[in-house]
Amino acid sequence: MRVSLTILATIAALFAGASAGAKPRAYLLDAEKSKVQFGYSMMGQTNTGTIPIDTAKLTLDLQNISNSTATVSLNADGTQAGVIFATNALKSASVFDTATYPTIVFHSTRFTPHGTGATVAGTLTLRGVTQPLVLDAQIYRQTGTDTGDLSRLSVLLTGTLNRSAFGATGYAESVADAVSLRILVRLTRAD
Repeated sequence: MRVSLTILATIAALFAGASAGAKPRAYLLDAEKSKVQFGYSMMGQTNTGTIPIDTAKLTLDLQNISNSTATVSLNADGTQAGVIFATNALKSASVFDTATYPTIVFHSTRFTPHGTGATVAGTLTLRGVTQPLVLDAQIYRQTGTDTGDLSRLSVLLTGTLNRSAFGATGYAESVADAVSLRILVRLTRAD
């Protein structure tokens, strides 16, 4: 119960402006501890994979979350899908086409606070096609930080996209269109 209360107090502080003098602050990505996971159904079986993060430019305003921004670039060619044939299929011309489009870019357009988190709206560019994407975000202090210490944060983002919207239509007879996203980002304040 104490952990739950600590998490709730932290979230309240993040979104209620409890930190005095809060302003937009740059945060640096800890790529080693951050993970972009995706899930998909192949022939009725749930499978997961990962995509490495190349770069991230993040500014968070924890007093007014709507002033926050994020631009993240993923290394599509580094995609791993668990087994080699699935990894190669994802990188092929009919799915990610990593030979032509080696990066995937998300650019936020709006952060909207809600309940204990935020909605992050933006655009995702995959295979040279840009489409809107909305993610749900939960922000937490990292384990081992003191109450009120917002210098190290963990952000969990979740959402779903349809790969066909980006022209990634390969293997449609065996792989579902919907792809779930689960992104865990570890951040350290830049200043």
